[in-house]
This record gives sequence, structure tokens and C-alpha cells, in this order.
Amino acid sequence: MSGTDLEALAEIELRKDEEASVLGVPRMSLLPTPACEDSALGRDHPYYDVARHGILQLAGDDNSGRRVITFSCCRMPPSHELNHSRLLGYLKYTLDQYVENDYTIVYFHYGLTSRNKPSFNWLQSAYKEFGRKYKKNLKALYVVHPTNFIKILWAIFKPLISHKFGKKVTYCNYLSELRQHLKYDQLMIPPEVIRHDEKLQNMRLGRPPPSVKTPPPRPPLPTQQFGVSLKYIRDKNKGELIPPVMKETVTYLKDKGLRSEGLFRRSASVQTIKEIQRLYNQGKPVNFDDYNDIHVPAIILKTFLRELPQPLLTFEAYEQILGIISIPGEHL
Repeated sequence: MSGTDLEALAEIELRKDEEASVLGVPRMSLLPTPACEDSALGRDHPYYDVARHGILQLAGDDNSGRRVITFSCCRMPPSHELNHSRLLGYLKYTLDQYVENDYTIVYFHYGLTSRNKPSFNWLQSAYKEFGRKYKKNLKALYVVHPTNFIKILWAIFKPLISHKFGKKVTYCNYLSELRQHLKYDQLMIPPEVIRHDEKLQNMRLGRPPPSVKTPPPRPPLPTQQFGVSLKYIRDKNKGELIPPVMKETVTYLKDKGLRSEGLFRRSASVQTIKEIQRLYNQGKPVNFDDYNDIHVPAIILKTFLRELPQPLLTFEAYEQILGIISIPGEHL
């Protein structure tokens, strides 16, 4: 089968995945295992327009102490909203910080669709761009929730992929399979991926799909901090313009964290993050000294900003603000 035929077949499989997802019946291919930071950049950073989507995340270490970087397809916006050339540049920028040492990549395939998928030419160019220095110290690539699309993609790229690199790839049909390789509680797995995994597990065990009827959403607590608008927080805090969680995390980091290396680039236990979110949402005090980790308040601040219904740099004002910050200093 020619490369063109394989590309057409891959497109068909991708659309089948989309149709099955709409029907609530996830598709997967039980592929055999081959033999053998992220989005927290400042708005003035040259790759902020890509990083703000959270496609790449630094996710702690694996069981061998190697840095782990995750790539989440479900966070990729439609192709007309993301410059894939800049995405490639951001990938290289991120990996350049770790390629001198051993590192691991976790690729969450769920969420790749015909609307956000890069072209095959882009994929080929990207693979060629990542030369020896990137491939040498990549010790493992975990592909989570592979489908037939991945199987066909592998066939297309097989002439380009060395046998040595192929041995680094491990397919994980379920999230639970990552536990034997990684520190699972450090992975910031997108909620969409977790829900997809639950559907796959139910399908495997023959359980009926969950009812489509869901209870109405609960109104937010008066003390809610995460997942609500800045206006809501201001109204519930007597007009205070700075949300309590922002004020407390920034103050703590200013007092105790400015000399800490890797601030805003490290990971923490998901359970710890959820516990602190719960305390803030319930209006209870949070003492960051109890966690003995300067990176915890930094992650809480990132999480708060990430869960805002609308970002601080609003979509409507994004281009205007970019224009303002690009004005040379002498004209300000």
C-alpha cells in the first residue's frame, strides 16, 4: 500500500474515532507493546500563544528518576487557531531544557481529531527536526489510548524510524498501565482523558455506559475560588479585586520562594492539589508551611489561573495586548 493510500486510510480511521466518540462508544486498538513546564510561561514569552493551551506539561519524574513531559492532544485547539510551525518551535524549546539528561514522554492520544490534527507533511518534518540529541536521551515514549490511527501512522513513518527508537515506544491501552512505569500521582492528566479511560474500562468489563442523565450542576459555594469567574470572587469578597488564593500564593512565593530553582516548573501530588483546592473553596485557611514544598503554592496559582472560565488575558483583548507589549520601550 502506498504512502498516499495509508494517509487516506488514517484519515478514515480518525473520523471513525470521532463518530464513535459522538455516540459514546470509544474505539481502541489493543496494540502490542513493541519488543524490547510548560504552560506557565509569562504572557511576554515568545511562545506564550502556544503554551497557554497547556498541551505540554512537565509531570515530575518516572520510576527511574527521569523527567516526564506529557503531550495532551485533547488540549490542541482547531488547526486554524494554532500555528503548527510555532507548536514545533515550542516543542523544541521545551525539550531543549531536558535533552542533555535522560527524559520520558507520555503522549495522550485521546482528543486528536480531523479538526486539530497537524498535516502528515508537518509530522514528517517534525520527526526530522528532532535529531540525535533529542532521540539519544529519550528513554521511553508512552502512547496512551492508541487507536488504529496510530497503527497506520506507524506504518507510514516506519521507513523513517530506526529499530532502536522503535524499542523505546510502549503502548498503554489504559491509564492504569502507566503505574508500573511512572509516579502516577504526579501526572496532571486532563479530565477528558480520565473520562475516556473510564469508558474504555467499562466497555472492557461489559458494564453498561453511564446514564446520559446527569444531575444539574451545583451552584458554587460563596467561598468558591476555583472554576468561577473573577467577578464572582470579587462580589463574594466584598469587592476585593485580588482573589484570596492569588494574594496568598503570591505573598508566600515572594517571601520564601524567589530564590528557588524551577519555580512554576515542578509538579506535585494531585491529591495535595485537590486537598488545597477543597480548603480554598470551603473558605478554610491554608498554611503552605505544612506541605514543606515551595513548589506547591506555585502550582496552586497556576491551577487557579488555568481553571478560570475566562483567562486574565481575555480572548477578545489578546491581539490588542500583544500589540501593546510589542511597542518599543522608548515609545511608552
